[in-house]
Amino acid sequence: MMRLEKRPEPSRAWMVATPVLAVILTMIAGGVMFALLGKDPFVAIRTIFWDPLFNEQFAAYSRPQLLVKAAPLILIAIGLSLGFRAGVWNIGAEGQYIIGAICGAAVGLAFYPADLFIVFPLMVLAGALGGFLWAMIPGLLRVRFGTNEILVSLLLVYVAEQLVASMALGPLRNPEGGGFPGSRNLQQYSAASNGELIAGTGMHWGVVAAFISVIFAYILLNRHLTGFHIRLAGQSPRAARFGGVNPGRLVLFCMGVSGALAGLAGMFEVSGPAGQIGIDFNVGYGFTAIIVAFLGRLHPVGILLAGLLMALTYIGGELAQFMLGLPSASIQAFQGMLLFFLLAVDMLTNFRVRIGRGAKI
Repeated sequence: MMRLEKRPEPSRAWMVATPVLAVILTMIAGGVMFALLGKDPFVAIRTIFWDPLFNEQFAAYSRPQLLVKAAPLILIAIGLSLGFRAGVWNIGAEGQYIIGAICGAAVGLAFYPADLFIVFPLMVLAGALGGFLWAMIPGLLRVRFGTNEILVSLLLVYVAEQLVASMALGPLRNPEGGGFPGSRNLQQYSAASNGELIAGTGMHWGVVAAFISVIFAYILLNRHLTGFHIRLAGQSPRAARFGGVNPGRLVLFCMGVSGALAGLAGMFEVSGPAGQIGIDFNVGYGFTAIIVAFLGRLHPVGILLAGLLMALTYIGGELAQFMLGLPSASIQAFQGMLLFFLLAVDMLTNFRVRIGRGAKI
């Protein structure tokens, strides 16, 4: 007979092993799914994880894209992880990402065609502020009225999606675009462009911001009183209150930081890889970043590695669609399996499995 037994304290070994085991189980389950779709599972897995980095036919393009895809995931996931550690569940980072992009693009286009050095820094501030203010809506509602920030932040994503569509068709539409939806291409406006800092590497200011966010998050969590409050609130809310933690202030801090970082990710994306505000600007980075945060164990360095891994599945997934004819839905399901298996295997961190009377795992 098999049963679960609560561990006296979380297992550190399983905390390290669960992300690796989740990736292995995802490969196995994904291989079965690809086989059911009539594709060779080994070729599909190799195409997703190996070819983008080591196949010389594709690596020259794919390697720089790894940083391009990973940067917004890491930025957003770092912000989300702070809240998740404190029990603040911001599920609407996708909306904050969109609003940050809208605000950043609006500021840049307001200066068009002036070639001023101040344009891009102002776009950065606008993007961060836009994401911050959008995240403050569920944050303030929770603090003031006790509403559920999960529902409010998630519903605001759909509001943001309608806003970006209306901007692409209205105020931000390119007046020289022949009536087609979408703003001017910011990549062609040098003062507002977030181009490569080192040619051929994919390195742009968004990548730099992502690495800086990892460093600051690590310092905050391990060397600052606020980081201690975040960890204490997540582990024992009651003890946190006795320890002098202000719950409302902590909620606003976590929501604000996660919203600002998501807004920055949107701004760097619209001024760089995406280039313009369009009706289909959002690509799900805000939701995928939730997987990245948990796959990285809510630890800054883990999130950095998980962001690179998830970016690899994006690039490899696109390559598999092109080379093998796999449907895009199967790639999305494959990515979703990572979170599913991570949450399932994570149970072993807090529980041990007993088989029979004595054996245990």
